[in-house]
Amino acid sequence: MKILVGYRGVNVGKDLLKEAVRRARTGGGEVHVITSMFGGETTEGEKIREAEENLVKAGEFLAEQGVKYETHLLIRGRNPGQDIVEYARDNGCDEIILAVKSRSKVGKLIFGSTAQYVILKADCPVISIR
Repeated sequence: MKILVGYRGVNVGKDLLKEAVRRARTGGGEVHVITSMFGGETTEGEKIREAEENLVKAGEFLAEQGVKYETHLLIRGRNPGQDIVEYARDNGCDEIILAVKSRSKVGKLIFGSTAQYVILKADCPVISIR
């Protein structure tokens, strides 16, 4: 079983990793931790280094838990929802775990929603954690 975690390294990130560990242990799976950044002029070098550091910490946590894992920083000019869905398809992921924010309907209309995109477009089950 391949479990994809959409990871930004924020507070809820630890909850995502804990759930991924629980599910990986139950199903004998591996965890793919993905951070997506748009790239180009919109992504500063400092933000990239911060994302890389967060992925290293995520990997350390998963290693401590004895779970097989991979980490990937995707900077391909796509929004995070597109990156997550495409990575899951290309790598045969069986499920996706991601965080959802409580946002008003107007906020989602104006800013979009990564979680909403993934839930609607993914070919596999999506687990959302708040």
